[in-house]
Amino acid sequence: MRTGIIASPKNQWFLLGVLVIGVMASLFMKKQEPFTEREREIITRSDSVMYVTVMPDDSVILRTPSADLTAEELASPLLKTLMAKMLRTVQDPSQDGIGIAAPQVGINKRIIWLQRLDLPDTPWRCYLNMHIDSLYGVVEVGPEGCLSLPTLRGNVARSTSAIVSYVDPDSMQPARDTVHGYTARIFQHEIDHLEGILYADRADSLFVSEAWATERGAFNYSRPDWWK
Repeated sequence: MRTGIIASPKNQWFLLGVLVIGVMASLFMKKQEPFTEREREIITRSDSVMYVTVMPDDSVILRTPSADLTAEELASPLLKTLMAKMLRTVQDPSQDGIGIAAPQVGINKRIIWLQRLDLPDTPWRCYLNMHIDSLYGVVEVGPEGCLSLPTLRGNVARSTSAIVSYVDPDSMQPARDTVHGYTARIFQHEIDHLEGILYADRADSLFVSEAWATERGAFNYSRPDWWK
């Protein structure tokens, strides 16, 4: 005597539908995982002071436009880890910068840290999904440098005022701000990084800063062993 259950054609179609839905759900969940596998590796394996990408070795990262953080990435604990490491990196005496963008630590996401020299006590602020809404005012030429272009300086024309939009990392709500003067220059410099643009692309000339060259002469720019 034969035993077992033989599914009817109707049941077979039902079971096939359940299987397809399960596969699609699995793929959807995988797609929604915050950050790429490479980004997760950089965030978790980096020291508290991260490797800073430099030209020309890291030109692919520095020249790639950055994407907005997704809702899943904004809610991820990995974002808080990345933010903390970026801040420690730019504040470390080995870097001693006044701003840093996520591509400079190998992450093509729209995240920047900068020092608000225009505010009392010059606090450090983080901005997520940062964009420039508009530029206005006169255009002034001023000197700039970059952690990703060590030893070099250049003179760059920038607007003296900017309106920016972003996601506030504390409230996770959209926000806008208007900045002026040197602070507007810093914002434009860092947001350029998010577009894959370097200040050298806009500079009317580049020159070696002897003081900075001496300071950076003994600095180790080699990548970590795990960095591919």
